[in-house]
Amino acid sequence: MQLTKYAHSCLRVEHDGGVLVIDPGVFSDPVALDGADAVLITHEHPDHLNVEAVTRQLDRRPAPVYGPASLAATLGDAAEALRAVQPGESFTAAGVAVRAYGGRHAVIHPDIPVVDNVGYLINDVVYHPGDALVVPDLPVDTLFAPIHAAWSKFSEVVDFIRAVAPRRVYALHDALLNDNGYGLLDRQYAALAQTDYRRLEPGTRLDA
Repeated sequence: MQLTKYAHSCLRVEHDGGVLVIDPGVFSDPVALDGADAVLITHEHPDHLNVEAVTRQLDRRPAPVYGPASLAATLGDAAEALRAVQPGESFTAAGVAVRAYGGRHAVIHPDIPVVDNVGYLINDVVYHPGDALVVPDLPVDTLFAPIHAAWSKFSEVVDFIRAVAPRRVYALHDALLNDNGYGLLDRQYAALAQTDYRRLEPGTRLDA
């Protein structure tokens, strides 16, 4: 299984000829969607779902879109491709085994409505939690952890990484940082994660 990390929260998974794309948002390059056999969306926020890019891709190459049922209102004309996913559900997308976790987005502020959020464990190896710090009930080899967000606190993310206890962890949800923020957080996470922590440049490919 090969992974390509695109900007912010977008991952491309290639396995046995299938292409699975997770969270192609407005900060990521739409090229991540090229040839997608299935798309996984954790939640409706635009940094995780670029509706225009997904719609264009589906017009070129029809494919199922998996995510919370609430995405139907956001996807517009592309909603007919939606296959609603519930936390605890297991399914196969683009020939890849997927387990769904969580259910709700982390609280940004009590005055801001909380939307549905589903994290995905891919092939029982790679975990993409979306915007919530839900620890899966299975061992995780490779974790993509959201290192910076309006809803997050550094100590909580560190504790999340330690609770998941992966063999390695890569930075996710980082498009709003500048070089100063990258330097500070990379040093701190590397020092405290208690596992191999790295941040990948967009377009970096690796095996999982």
